[in-house]
Amino acid sequence: MDPINILVAVNLIASAAANFSAAKGGVKGAITKTENRPKTWLQSVPPNVSALILVLQILGVFGIGAIAIANIEEHIAIRTVGLILFLIFSWIQVRAYKSLGENYSQDIVVKNNHKLIRTGLYKFIRHPQYVSQVLSDLGAGLALLSYLVVPLVILAEIPLFYMRAKREEKLLQNYFKDDYEEYKQKSGFFLPFIG
Repeated sequence: MDPINILVAVNLIASAAANFSAAKGGVKGAITKTENRPKTWLQSVPPNVSALILVLQILGVFGIGAIAIANIEEHIAIRTVGLILFLIFSWIQVRAYKSLGENYSQDIVVKNNHKLIRTGLYKFIRHPQYVSQVLSDLGAGLALLSYLVVPLVILAEIPLFYMRAKREEKLLQNYFKDDYEEYKQKSGFFLPFIG
């Protein structure tokens, strides 16, 4: 196994462990009382696609679903860029989840006493968890030269997270009303200062 694959594997384990506490809170949130939990396929499909991508990344670490290269140095630049994206954005994602605290849920939901988070990463963009998930997964796919991960991120994960974020926006707009409208004016949807 080459050094980039080893670094991807180590970071997968470390970032998954760091995300465990947020995921544990999200499962707890699934059974707590909520103000609004819409029934939509967007509750389950995007997280399941992300779980599939994680499995494919693990397989990619062992060369399964990855481009076999005789001379690995030929692709070192793209693999290095992918590794850097993966390392940076996997930890930005951890930070985004932890910033939400009690407001985090794996579902599209407004909890009882839900608070609008406008600090940290959320000061600049409203959905840093989705942006960082996509860029992290894309980075891992490039680092591993996975012909399974990269297309799945581009063709499925990006559109699904976009639709899920739009659904969350509608839910939060209805709950927070003018406060959310003011927040939207000062923050970007997926990129700072855009939309």
